[in-house]
Amino acid sequence: MRNGLKTLILFGTVVTLVSCSVWREHAVNSWSDVTGGESLERNFWKEIKTRNWNELSRHLAGNYIAVTPEDGRMDRDTAIERFKTFQLDDYSLGDFQVELNGSTLLITYAITMRGSYKGQPLPALPVHMMTVWQQQKAGWMAIAHSVTGPMEK
Repeated sequence: MRNGLKTLILFGTVVTLVSCSVWREHAVNSWSDVTGGESLERNFWKEIKTRNWNELSRHLAGNYIAVTPEDGRMDRDTAIERFKTFQLDDYSLGDFQVELNGSTLLITYAITMRGSYKGQPLPALPVHMMTVWQQQKAGWMAIAHSVTGPMEK
C-alpha cells in the first residue's frame, strides 16, 4: 500500500505541474522569437503599438489583403497606412483559435484595445480578428487579415 500511495502522490504532482502554468508564456520580442500562431499575432500588434512600420511591412506579403467594416477591402500599402492611424496605448489578445493547413496558419482571436483610431477613441468591446499567415522563404508572411467589428455583450 505504501508504494501505491507514493505512486498516487507522484502522479498527482505530475498532473498538477503539467496542467498549471508553471512557466511563464514565451515572450515575443522579435519575429525570430515566434513559436506559433498566437505569437505571430502578438508580434504583429507589438509592431503596430511601437510603430515599427519597416519591420511590420517585412511580414506582410506583396498580395496582402485586409478587410474591415469601416474601410472595406484594402491592399498592402493602404492597410499599412490604416495601421499608421492607430495610436495604441495598450491591447489585450485572447480567445485564440489556430488552424494549421500545410504551410498556412489561420488564426482567429479577439483583441481589446485602448487608444485611438483616426483621433477617435477605440471601442471598449473586444473585436473579432482573423489573420492568414503563410510560411515562405522569407519567414512567416501575413497574406490576409479581417476585422468583423466589436463583439456584442
